[in-house]
Amino acid sequence: MIEIREERSEDIGAVRHVLEEAFGSSEEADIVERLRDAGKAVISLVAECDGQVVGHIMFSPVTIAPAQSAFNGIGLAPVAVLPQLQKRGIGSHLICEGLEQCRKAEYDIAVVLGDHAFYERFGFSRAGDYGLGNEYGVDEDFMAVELSEGALAQATGTAKYQPEFSEAGS
Repeated sequence: MIEIREERSEDIGAVRHVLEEAFGSSEEADIVERLRDAGKAVISLVAECDGQVVGHIMFSPVTIAPAQSAFNGIGLAPVAVLPQLQKRGIGSHLICEGLEQCRKAEYDIAVVLGDHAFYERFGFSRAGDYGLGNEYGVDEDFMAVELSEGALAQATGTAKYQPEFSEAGS
């Protein structure tokens, strides 16, 4: 049985392992560590099975330019599951629980840069349709989901992830 819970300090090594295995490199693990060290890992959850961490998801704040005082956004990145356990719903459980925690924390919008065919099932749609761009110049695979009613209609501009995303690998 899979349990979704908040990440604890004793999970850090296991989370790094999951990220490296899932992505085949250390880049995402480095991003997670930088965000965690900077206190920007607003929501960080693990999926645990039989006492082993098998999945991870993190959300960190995003800003918008030009700045809008009413914008309260969060970015989903990354989400990972050990390769041998992928396609069993673990990632979906992490995403659903993570988005629910974002709602409870009163975030208005969540954004993600990822496969639109996958993320649409969680309510994400192309952010550009709402006038919300991103600093990476990605169109169709940059998506947003409204966590509070009417929030996307008011969010226009360029969403910017935390600088730790661009610092990875440097």
